[in-house]
Amino acid sequence: MARLPILVAPHPVLKRKAQPVAAVDARVATLMDDMVETMYDAAGIGLAAPQVGVLDRVIVVDVHEKGDPPNPIRLANPEIVWSSEEKSVCEEGCLSVPEQYAEVTRPQRIRVRYLDEKNQPQELEADGMLATCIQHEIDHLDGVLFVDYLSMLKRNMILRKVQKLKGQKATA
Repeated sequence: MARLPILVAPHPVLKRKAQPVAAVDARVATLMDDMVETMYDAAGIGLAAPQVGVLDRVIVVDVHEKGDPPNPIRLANPEIVWSSEEKSVCEEGCLSVPEQYAEVTRPQRIRVRYLDEKNQPQELEADGMLATCIQHEIDHLDGVLFVDYLSMLKRNMILRKVQKLKGQKATA
């Protein structure tokens, strides 16, 4: 497995729509494994292929509680087939928008259809943090960042902070 570089906003790839994979073959399975390693290394709970510069519809998530064993879920071509009318507000962050957080409103429960790491079709019902995380990562596949849900003023403030942080890290 390999740790992949994570793209930081406003990288243009992050605004592009990812393409479905034909199947979860050896290349896609390796990508999934590399993404899981990258997500854990960055202390994240989700990662989408576009965040590592790959425009495939592939995401990985793991919202296990601290102290519990890791429980990564690998999803190719994830598609939300149902979402609850009930909403929840959750403070979201993103590995591509480092050190910035904001509240986002999303459906509280979802059902997602996808191909797993063995190319088997699966359906998963999720609620709470897992539902939020899956929706956040699927947004990445459509070129949407969590800051796109915010007012233009708040979004611009966050993106300016990210640019400033990037500049500070480049000169350090």
